[in-house]
Amino acid sequence: MFESIFQSFDDALASRPPPDRLEALRAQFQHRGFEGVLIPRADEHQNEYVPDSAGRLAWLTGFTGSAGLAIVLKHEAAIFVDGRYALQVRNEVDAKAFTPFNSAETSPERWIEDNFRPAWRLAYDPWLHTPAQIARFEKAVKNAGGALTPLRNNPVDMIWLDRPQPPRGEVGLHPPRFSGEPADAKIARVKKALGRADALVVSDPHAIAWLLNMRGGDLRHTPVALCFALVPAEGRPSLYIDARKLPATVRDSLSKHVSIELPTAIVEDLEKLGRQKKRVRFDAATTPMRLVQAVENNGGDPDIGADPIVLMKARKNAVELGGSRAAHLRDGVAFVRFLAWFEPQARRGKLTEIDVVKALESFRRETNKLKDVSFPTISGSGPNAAIVHYRVTEKSNRAIAPGLFLLDSGAQYEDGTTDITRTLAVGKPTPDMRDRFTRVLKGHIAIATAVFPAGASGSQIDSFARKSLWDAGLDYAHGTGHGVGSYLSVHEGPQSISRLGATPLEEGMILSNEPGYYKAKHWGVRIENLVVVVPRKIKGAERKMLGFDTLTLAPIDRRLVEVKLMTPEELAWLDAYHARVRKALSPLLDKELKAWLADATKPLGK
Repeated sequence: MFESIFQSFDDALASRPPPDRLEALRAQFQHRGFEGVLIPRADEHQNEYVPDSAGRLAWLTGFTGSAGLAIVLKHEAAIFVDGRYALQVRNEVDAKAFTPFNSAETSPERWIEDNFRPAWRLAYDPWLHTPAQIARFEKAVKNAGGALTPLRNNPVDMIWLDRPQPPRGEVGLHPPRFSGEPADAKIARVKKALGRADALVVSDPHAIAWLLNMRGGDLRHTPVALCFALVPAEGRPSLYIDARKLPATVRDSLSKHVSIELPTAIVEDLEKLGRQKKRVRFDAATTPMRLVQAVENNGGDPDIGADPIVLMKARKNAVELGGSRAAHLRDGVAFVRFLAWFEPQARRGKLTEIDVVKALESFRRETNKLKDVSFPTISGSGPNAAIVHYRVTEKSNRAIAPGLFLLDSGAQYEDGTTDITRTLAVGKPTPDMRDRFTRVLKGHIAIATAVFPAGASGSQIDSFARKSLWDAGLDYAHGTGHGVGSYLSVHEGPQSISRLGATPLEEGMILSNEPGYYKAKHWGVRIENLVVVVPRKIKGAERKMLGFDTLTLAPIDRRLVEVKLMTPEELAWLDAYHARVRKALSPLLDKELKAWLADATKPLGK
């Protein structure tokens, strides 16, 4: 059905690459006429998960995280990651070859200005960078007295002799009972939203999947097909896709809404629009510079901004929300079955992190509805739990030892996408563990119970989750919540709960609620449920108010709660949440599991 995370391409690269790869890359510099090159962790669509054929950064450096950038110069090289991967990058990358940097502390642009020399040229692949990224690099290189140079062929591809072929996953349709809206209605809405633009380039495969009610098989964990689309203000849209991905029935259905074109035809069509002096809208977050250049270099008017589909997709309709609730109910049963299995197995001391991954996937698979896990399961014991985006491999696999165990996982069902994190006590937790867990729980409850005016953004709410940690001089280096798709990406924008979450939250948006705490090299805590934005009625309110309804249904480990740190209101919320979990799941469990759940959800507040 799908391959387990520890058998993936990235894990095959988990050992550090031989140094001759870096030497071979540098050997190209002189005869190709540049002194440095940018190697992003990216494909042509800026996907979070990239196909094996686009795993250039992992192949060159060994770093397998979902965001990063290497800059290779003639005599030095650096790799930049965000706070999530500060520990991981040092474990995976040879620091003698690539100096690791936290991009929040030292930006790539600043490093370029400090290390680049006058008259040098820095090369880049225009298919792998957005216009905004290129603008920042161009400014930095110019400040250093050099020049930024686009390349026709990616230099890593020239030396990666056994590079995998691009994916060719089969495309299927996402029927109305799951999508809730036909493709022609969505296309009409998009055209209406174009404003003064003559056409929209849709560069995000998730947006195309939503627009055309189709799903694909090109990426792990996210059911999309790698492709581009062009939606003109007048006339028929075009879908640029390898036709070998389309079964005859799917092709016939899609052909009712779009013209199906070769992938290479998009550059020619955009060059034509440029010659016609057309205004073309590009998505700032996902458009490759190469497509913008096709319009701009031919006299057209690139309009770089927000793809209107992104916000449309984020607001789930009634059918999608109903599907999400059904998926979470199903997933809750599978997760409770796992938890009841885990406790006695962990006490015996013979479980490993990989054993847990296999077991949880098997419980979800037994629903007979599972399409894939929604991301590589994070199964971390002890110090591995302190790595925010830890990925277990055969090499890193640890036994589940007394202390804290962090499990972050999710599932892809046709009716919805799930994402849940639970931190579990193995043996007797220390007072320090209970204190940190409870402070994280208090932050989780603060988000779950938040009430805010319409128009408020995630950046205004993020600090609610951090107050109890801040009171103790603590914090965590990731956002509190990300958007979630409907049988699409488990990490969906533009909505988020974070310091950078500028998009106003609207009814129907699904987000995660996942504050955490990480004691480096010791253990970590995270508690995550998915929530949906709903209206809140407040007597006497002068503005429209919103709040969150929790979708996830699974017990929170009561053994880790330090009751004296909780307010009566917080204890009441936890008891009410557990009562809801018990009521929803019990009718779907056998007698033994029902008794286990009753014990796991007993009231704490009495």
